Amino acid sequence: QVQLVESGGGLVQAGGSLRLSCAASGGTFLRYTMGWFRQAPGKEREFVAHIRPGYDTFHADSVKGRFTISRDNAKNMVYLQMNNVKPEDTAVYYCASKRGAVSTMPLEYDYWGQGTQVTVSS
Repeated sequence: QVQLVESGGGLVQAGGSLRLSCAASGGTFLRYTMGWFRQAPGKEREFVAHIRPGYDTFHADSVKGRFTISRDNAKNMVYLQMNNVKPEDTAVYYCASKRGAVSTMPLEYDYWGQGTQVTVSS
């Protein structure tokens, strides 16, 4: 059983930066693709970025060039560096993990954190 705990959310002004962290425990971290998703009020959960154990990354078009996913396999940590944030980035951000092929679909991820709120003011 994998446990994921996000941190680092908060209130930030448009154009600012924020770094989210996700601590993983209870599993073999190197076996998992890690992903970040977000869900705004009244909207479906959407893919933000994922990173393979070997550090290959993929980002959604909506955040490409502004957000960067990274991982530290020695510390069992995943990060999401958010730069030049926009009001439309406001959402609860979730960390998730899966084994096997990479995916942008929330239903294909096995484990989820509790989420951390990010609010971007204009």
